[in-house]
Amino acid sequence: MNFPVRAISLDLDDTLWPFAPIGDRIERTLHDWFVAHSPVTAEHFPIEEMRALRERVFAEFPQHAHDLGLLRRLTIERALRESGSDPTLASAAHAIFFRERNRVDFYPDAPDALRRIAARVPVAALSNGNADLVEIGIAPLFRFQLGAREYGSAKPDPGIFLEACRRLDVAPHEVLHVGDHPEMDVAGAIGAGLRSCWIDRGDHQWPEALPPADLHFTTLTALADWLDDGHPHQEQAA
Repeated sequence: MNFPVRAISLDLDDTLWPFAPIGDRIERTLHDWFVAHSPVTAEHFPIEEMRALRERVFAEFPQHAHDLGLLRRLTIERALRESGSDPTLASAAHAIFFRERNRVDFYPDAPDALRRIAARVPVAALSNGNADLVEIGIAPLFRFQLGAREYGSAKPDPGIFLEACRRLDVAPHEVLHVGDHPEMDVAGAIGAGLRSCWIDRGDHQWPEALPPADLHFTTLTALADWLDDGHPHQEQAA
C-alpha cells in the first residue's frame, strides 16, 4: 500500500518496549523501599494490597485518568496516610517510581528501527503513559513528546492526534500513527483522519468490529523496511 508519509506519531509502551516487566519491577522496588523507609506502610500495603489501593484511587479520581503519574503519587500519599506513616516520604517514594518507570528494556528490533525511521521522517511520541524520553535517553530521535497528561485527554480522543499533527505542521492524512493497541492507537488514528500502522507483537486480538489498519507489521523493523523501500514519503518530504 502506497500513501504519503511526511511524519510519524509513535506510541511508546508495548510498541518500543513491553510495559508489564516495568510495572512488575515498580511494584517490587517500591515495596522494598517501603520496607526500608516506612515498614508500617509495607506491612499494611504489601504488593497485592498496594495494587488494589491503586485501583481504588484510579476509580476515585476519573477526572485524572489521563495523568497516570499523578494517580501514582496520590496512591503513594494515600498508602502513607492510611498506614499512619510520615506523609513527607511521598516525594522520595515517587522518585523511586519515576526512576523505575523509565528503566526500559526495548524490544530487540526497536532501537535500530527507531533510528532508521527518525532518519527518514520527523517522529513525535504520542502516549497515554508517563515515560520520559529524556530519562530513557532517546529524546533526540523525536521532534517532541506529547502525552495524555500534557494534552488533558488520552487516546483514542481524536484531539490528541490532531494536536500532534498541528505541532508537526503536517496534514493528518500525511501522518502515520504507529502503535500496538487496536482501539487506542489504530481506531483513534483513523477517527482523527491519520494513517495507521498496527505493530502486532501478539498482545492483542484484532476486534472484528474495527476497520483494519493501513499497515500491519509484527516488528518496527518491518516498518523501517517499508519506508526504506521508497514509499511516497520521499517525494512528499522533499
